[in-house]
Amino acid sequence: MLALEKTNTEMLDCLPKWLQWRADLIPGLALCAVLSVGAMLLDRVPWLQAHGLSALTLAILLGFILGNTLLPKIDRLCAPGVVFAKQYLLRLGIILYGFRLTFQDMGYVGLTGVIIDALVLTTTFSLAVLLGVRLFKLERGTAMLIGIGSSICGAAAIMAAEPVLKARAEQVTVAVSTVVVFGTLAIFVYPLLHSLNMHWQFLDTTDFAYGLFVGSTIHEVAQVVAAGAAISPAAADTAVIAKMVRVMMLAPFLIGLAVYLARAKTAKATQPQSKKQGVLAGVSVPWFAFIFVAVAGFNSLQLVPEATLLHITRVDTALLAMAMAGLGLTTDIKAIRRAGFKPLMLASLLFAWLIVGGATLNYVISAVLV
Repeated sequence: MLALEKTNTEMLDCLPKWLQWRADLIPGLALCAVLSVGAMLLDRVPWLQAHGLSALTLAILLGFILGNTLLPKIDRLCAPGVVFAKQYLLRLGIILYGFRLTFQDMGYVGLTGVIIDALVLTTTFSLAVLLGVRLFKLERGTAMLIGIGSSICGAAAIMAAEPVLKARAEQVTVAVSTVVVFGTLAIFVYPLLHSLNMHWQFLDTTDFAYGLFVGSTIHEVAQVVAAGAAISPAAADTAVIAKMVRVMMLAPFLIGLAVYLARAKTAKATQPQSKKQGVLAGVSVPWFAFIFVAVAGFNSLQLVPEATLLHITRVDTALLAMAMAGLGLTTDIKAIRRAGFKPLMLASLLFAWLIVGGATLNYVISAVLV
């Protein structure tokens, strides 16, 4: 291995400086690409599709397994490319994610759907921070990531928030794990609850109402599709649209979170000049969130052909899967063990809130506005 590294270094020294930098990324990027392809192939397995395990979730799982077995032996060779994938390919993937959304999506679920999504997001995230920090004594970053994954769009939202929170790899992986566990559980629980409600007639409901409930409360898009399709195609369509509206709230949420964190940091500081710097002083602006909204706005004009959008979506999934693989590769299993069961306990309470509180919000808001 040492001889291989020495040979690799000598080869890089013979290249121009800018090309050396690019060549240094190749081993790690290639490894992430292989894991990404593997995850996307596994994503086609019917059993995995039925259980809502997306390519992103599978990519982080594959990266985690490899990262804690073989990667330490080739860490120095692959580290630059893996870090690049985890940081920069992630931002590009989130930007391209905007091509999956349009502002017209909001019109399909109406003002009712938008308000429900917004209330579910804010209450779930607030509850996560409150319970995570005060009750379970978790690090604020870990509690926030779990709340973000539960309240917005699962693993993609967690990854998007990682640079804003400056979270560690193990914190992100723990949060993603909770999305996998409880999002998968939701695929079976929600249709069962719907069947019980139809039998006992606790609440008057329709396929549209069920789809709105699913889309506003379940973690991942793939899990939303699975839970909605278990009832009817109409329920699945409504669920996906409601979920997409929720995803569109990711960008303003990240911007608001960045401002909040900056103001909280400024409040702790004692420098008098901090007051003169204004509200946005010290804000780590998530510029990719602004571009994400701009891309969604452009996509709303419907100028891009469907075939092109399909290709963009595939490229975007590959980029996000590479970022997830990079995250898994850099996650130490020992750090997750140290986190213990508290993150899962927090996520379980949030899951209960999404079912009970989410159903209450859906019922009340629909009754008031419809």
